[in-house]
Amino acid sequence: MTHDPSGGAVGRPPQGCRVPRAVVALLSGPTDRGGPGPLPAGWLPTAIQPKRYPVSTYTPKAGEIERAWHVVDAEGLVLGRLASEVAAILRGKHKPIFTPHLDTGDHVVIVNTDKVVLTGAKASDKMVYDHSGYPGGLKSRAYGDALADRSDEAVRRTIRGMLPKNRLGRQMLSKLKVYRGPEHPHEAQQPQPLVIEHARARTA
Repeated sequence: MTHDPSGGAVGRPPQGCRVPRAVVALLSGPTDRGGPGPLPAGWLPTAIQPKRYPVSTYTPKAGEIERAWHVVDAEGLVLGRLASEVAAILRGKHKPIFTPHLDTGDHVVIVNTDKVVLTGAKASDKMVYDHSGYPGGLKSRAYGDALADRSDEAVRRTIRGMLPKNRLGRQMLSKLKVYRGPEHPHEAQQPQPLVIEHARARTA
């Protein structure tokens, strides 16, 4: 280890490190004040090197993720607001360990989807589209008809549109259980009621 004239340790300058003019003059010419003379080219005192800190980003392991069960009563709730809240819980965005590329979310059970609400004229104006994959295979119907036919599938479809469009999103969607009536077969998991009051439809 080489030492500078003031007695400090000397190290190589990192990439992009700005060197003070006094140090440049010391490196480029001999000294007339005595001492060990000029420092070798390409070396800097350790005191002016930038500090490096270790990376402290936490990534949870699969065994460290705890998944709770929630049950949501969809009676009187607006479909879009309900779907956005449930999608966030399925992704795990309500947890401090949320990681975008991992499934850190909880299980959600939705009941009473037959009583979900659409605001404004969405029941007749908002459309649901399906395509067979062949030319001319586009089919459309009103969202109100989709809710009247299979409200559970309409709610599932809405939530699926708010999740990632890849394998991760399909894994998150597998934690969603949707039922048209008030009953569900998940009592053994002891789901806790989840109240989404701000999603309730406003009455005139």
